[in-house]
Order: sequence, then structure tokens, then C-alpha cells
Amino acid sequence: MTDADRVRLAALDRIDRAERHFKLAFFGAACIEIAFLGGFLLLADLHNRMHLLLLLATVATYTIVAAGLFALGAHVSRNTQRVLRAIGSGQSV
Repeated sequence: MTDADRVRLAALDRIDRAERHFKLAFFGAACIEIAFLGGFLLLADLHNRMHLLLLLATVATYTIVAAGLFALGAHVSRNTQRVLRAIGSGQSV
């Protein structure tokens, strides 16, 4: 095994570890947010227009943030694949 192979393996290990930590943090935060939203739905008086407005604003905000996160994830995945392909073939990006 050459030094370049060891460097590649170490980089791939760090990428895998970072991905696991990201997924753990993401799903943990999603669970907390779902608990907050569920608590709001249980406590809200949906006949009160202010409570209804808060619910709609929350859902709209989460929709925009989720769409942005999916777009960012797709972008990062595509760039990671390009870098890995370049590392594997020995070409520049």
C-alpha cells in the first residue's frame, strides 16, 4: 500500500465518520422539532386565528428550510462524487 492509498483511505474514513455524525445530528434535531410541533398541535386552539397563523407560519418555514437542505445535500453529494471520481482516476477536478 502506497502513501497515496493510505491518504485516500484516511480521507474516506473521515468522510464516512462525518456523514454518520451529520445523520445522527439531523435525525436528533428532526425528532426534537417533531416533538415541539406535536406539542403545539396538542396545546393550540385552532379556532383562535393567532394559533392558526403560527401553525401556518411554522409549516411554511419548515418547508422552505427542508427544501433548502435537500438541495444542499444533493449539491454536496454531487461534488463529493466528482472529487472521489477524480481521486480514483488520478485526474484533476
